[in-house]
Amino acid sequence: MNQSAMGMLLLILAAAMNGSFTLPMKFTRKWAWENTWLAWTIFALCIFPPVLALLTVPSLAQVFSDAGSGPIAIAAGCGAGWGVSQVFFGLAVDAVGIALAFSVILGISAAVGALIPLFATSTAFTSQGIEVMGGVALVIVGVLVCAKAGRAREAALGKGPTGKPSVGKGLVFCTISGLGSALVGLGLLYGGRLADVAKASGASETWKNNATWLPLMCAGAVPNLIYCIYLMSKNKTGNRLRAGGTGGYWFLAAIMAVCWFGSTVMYGVSKNILGTVVAWPAFMSLIVITAMVLGVVTGEWKGSGKKPLQVMFAGLAVLVLSIVVLSLATS
Repeated sequence: MNQSAMGMLLLILAAAMNGSFTLPMKFTRKWAWENTWLAWTIFALCIFPPVLALLTVPSLAQVFSDAGSGPIAIAAGCGAGWGVSQVFFGLAVDAVGIALAFSVILGISAAVGALIPLFATSTAFTSQGIEVMGGVALVIVGVLVCAKAGRAREAALGKGPTGKPSVGKGLVFCTISGLGSALVGLGLLYGGRLADVAKASGASETWKNNATWLPLMCAGAVPNLIYCIYLMSKNKTGNRLRAGGTGGYWFLAAIMAVCWFGSTVMYGVSKNILGTVVAWPAFMSLIVITAMVLGVVTGEWKGSGKKPLQVMFAGLAVLVLSIVVLSLATS
């Protein structure tokens, strides 16, 4: 198997894990959303990144010292911005619904996360750059078609955003969240000196990015923790963390964290093979595909009729085509 095929295989596995990591939330019914998200944040952003970095990056403290404050600040700044975008993700979902928010946010994130490094390296108008831009355009078209399917589903099921903020305001929230979501990929790219120093210090090619993930994820935890604590105070749901029969919920939150953080680590490995401009939009496309398919399998589209499903499968077909185009751009 060649390197490009291996990179794409890792992306598919990573996207399957990322697109399904919220499934355990269906079984934490005694907890409010903010309780589960707080537990997930603790595991995924506060515990796993430092543990993995300490296990896989030799002389971690020396790596940070040798890399200097610049790459650390870039990674942490991108992580904090991404953390804020998660707050707007919650607001966007509340305003326009999961399907539309998910599709628009990932579409914006895919475009920004690929096009910024593409133009920054002055390769946009080479033959490969044009192929990548074509793939990104297909990503945007695909997620917009999926968003249309999601809106049709909500209308058919009578679950539209009645009584919520306006759709226009919701799309503003989506835009802010999408721009912030792209900071994960950009932080890994532009904070990459940490990974280079880690490799020079003995870290393997597979694990060198863990030096960058550490400040990025820990900084991203701060806005998430603040928002969850705010919601628990506002909604009076903090006591649910101690409710009877919820001890296993922490294990479910840990599974969520393993799937999410594991997918993030695998994205970092595939990014080393495929490059950010290809790996990031392909990753976003695969996550949308996974989430949409899981939605059908778990019955979220039951009763919506044939038309929304037909539109959704059309959108997924466009996303699959985008992945093919992006894959060819690496060959």
